[in-house]
Amino acid sequence: MAISAPKLDPRGRKVKILATVGPASRSPEMLARLFKAGVDAFRVNMSHGEHADHAQTIETIRALEKKFMRPIAILADLQGPKLRVGKFKDGQAVIRHSGHFTLDRNPEPGDETRVELPHPELFGLLTKGQRLLINDGKIRLKVISADENAIHCSAEVGGVISDRKGVNVPDAEVPIPALTDKDRRDLAFAVAQGVDWIGLSFVQRPEDLAEARRLMGGYGALCAKIEKPMAVRRLDEIIDMSDGIMVARGDLGVELEPQEVPPLQKKIVNATRLKGKPVIVATQMLESMIESPAPTRAEVSDVANAVYDGADCVMLSAETAAGDWPEEAVTIMHRIARQVETDESYLERVRFLDTPPDATTADALAHACMTVADTVPVSAITVFTGSGSTARRVARERPSVPMLVLTPSMKTARRLGLLWGAHAVATKDIGSFEEMIAKGKRMALRHGFGQAGSKLIALAGVPFGTPGSTNLLHVVPVSGDELEKHGG
Repeated sequence: MAISAPKLDPRGRKVKILATVGPASRSPEMLARLFKAGVDAFRVNMSHGEHADHAQTIETIRALEKKFMRPIAILADLQGPKLRVGKFKDGQAVIRHSGHFTLDRNPEPGDETRVELPHPELFGLLTKGQRLLINDGKIRLKVISADENAIHCSAEVGGVISDRKGVNVPDAEVPIPALTDKDRRDLAFAVAQGVDWIGLSFVQRPEDLAEARRLMGGYGALCAKIEKPMAVRRLDEIIDMSDGIMVARGDLGVELEPQEVPPLQKKIVNATRLKGKPVIVATQMLESMIESPAPTRAEVSDVANAVYDGADCVMLSAETAAGDWPEEAVTIMHRIARQVETDESYLERVRFLDTPPDATTADALAHACMTVADTVPVSAITVFTGSGSTARRVARERPSVPMLVLTPSMKTARRLGLLWGAHAVATKDIGSFEEMIAKGKRMALRHGFGQAGSKLIALAGVPFGTPGSTNLLHVVPVSGDELEKHGG
């Protein structure tokens, strides 16, 4: 028997939209239009732009929060280390198909036979048969031999190579840290600006997250970007060390064969969902909308597939950062998500992944929220939380109704901007059971999560204000009296 389609939150969907800010979208007017079109969180790409520009963007987003009275998450995405070749005599050269080409430590400008590779850590690391991918995989080299001074290759796929093109090393764990000096400066800036999430690039191992954690000093949440095949080998450990995961399909698509990426995307989404942490699917979701006002049918299916998989968040990159149609891209992504989530088979699909509760009271009650919402006609689950942990456990179950998350912490409310189904509100703390019930009713009515005669599920912990004490589930009827009360 099919589970009935989920009721809709004020956005009309549960999956979140993360939009990248850039030249096409950083004006206050466009940021406001993107928010109204459906953006739940904004990505500040630290690979481009100056700190002054990013500070202005962050200030504008915080002003939008006050204008629309809704917390907005900001993710600062660190660039990470970039491996690049050196320069050529004429700015470029042509590598012949099946020809030989050498990467060496000689700083002299390169030609059609060789070029400098200014990364000493790669020499002596690579072995015969391993691959080097240059310029986003357009040139593919296979190692014939390597020593401390030169890497001799044959060109599986040749072509034009030019100054400072990027190099990917898919078959080896590169012994360089995930944070460069630039990343450390950018991270310090982002923390000082009070961003909510830090996106960490070039993650290969769980240890890569340790320094970022230390530099964050307990502030903000850490999102590990899975863009290296080496990271997949230790995926569960990396998820454990992070607060969320991004499926960064751009670099994954360079270092893997194209057909390998879709099943890997599903694997990463499922593994992250099992841990009860938000997972973002990113890169080229509506790529054609950089120049076109309408997406391709394949792109629509790609976005829909991520929503059906149960991803917490879908991301727009160049579509909103540099494209000609940023508002239209957000609008179409919003419409796709709404259409998928009203499909009568949607909940069965997102629940195809079995997420058995852990042996804790909080998990048992989160699971019970899902069961009650499937059995009793309720309009929403009101979750009272300080850290957001209870909301994450409820979202893990993918309930049929939205969550109204009430928290005394604005930091928590903002951070939940990437969490499936969560509509977070920063409000005064509660001190008693009666106050909890009254506030839950008022807030549900105020934010469009019910009407007179509907029911709510209230989930909280007693004593109030004690982290990790979730132990109370209550089904509450909403009467017309609450419509007259607007305290809190």
